[in-house]
Amino acid sequence: MGRRKSNGPGLRESLAKRTAVGTFVKLPALESIEIVESAGFDFAIVDLEHSQLSEGDALRLIHHSHAMGFSAVARIAANDPGLVNRLLEAGATGIQLSTVVAAEQVRDLVRATRYAPAGRRSVSLAHPVAGYGATPLPEAVAAPPPLLVGQIETAETEDPLDQILAAGLDVAFVGVTDLTVELGFDADRVNARVDEVRKAADVAGVALGAFVSEASQVPEGARYVAVSSDVSLLRLAAARAVSDGR
Repeated sequence: MGRRKSNGPGLRESLAKRTAVGTFVKLPALESIEIVESAGFDFAIVDLEHSQLSEGDALRLIHHSHAMGFSAVARIAANDPGLVNRLLEAGATGIQLSTVVAAEQVRDLVRATRYAPAGRRSVSLAHPVAGYGATPLPEAVAAPPPLLVGQIETAETEDPLDQILAAGLDVAFVGVTDLTVELGFDADRVNARVDEVRKAADVAGVALGAFVSEASQVPEGARYVAVSSDVSLLRLAAARAVSDGR
């Protein structure tokens, strides 16, 4: 299996040059990470929002990704500074926060992922990213911050999009599935909302992200693309095998 050095700044730099393609990981098997990496994906999103993964499962998947030199972003439903710190100490490349509707949510996430004086992240060296204490403290706290991804998945937000995206996000991830349900399965209204997020991201200099079930659905301009998930890809492959076998 190939080994690729990949971290938050590396993925962030890649997004400035090209489209990065990942997939959601919802199964606790370490083999999921290895298969995703060997298939050629640029990153995995370890899903702590819509999966049966426990925190321990997620930490093991992220630690395994880190040991492989493969980017793993952790998706969380709400900002919990303690959980965020544990995910980052395990080796998470970035944090993806669900349902962002206010700039203060982003500022809170920034504070949780930065050491003082830029933030309030608690400091420890007893974790994999710091070599279990082998990394000097000044070097550890000076490391580049993780990639921050905010999911914009409501028809309206409490704060204007430009304020939300300027609060510290690297990626504005359009949650098309939630938008589709909220907007009554009206494709025109969904597309209009996606356009709003795209334009705001362009102005803010933030990468546009999106989930798609297949590559042909990638929105124009998206550079952080999550294609399907390990569960869905397994189901499709299993169904195809049964169909072909009959």
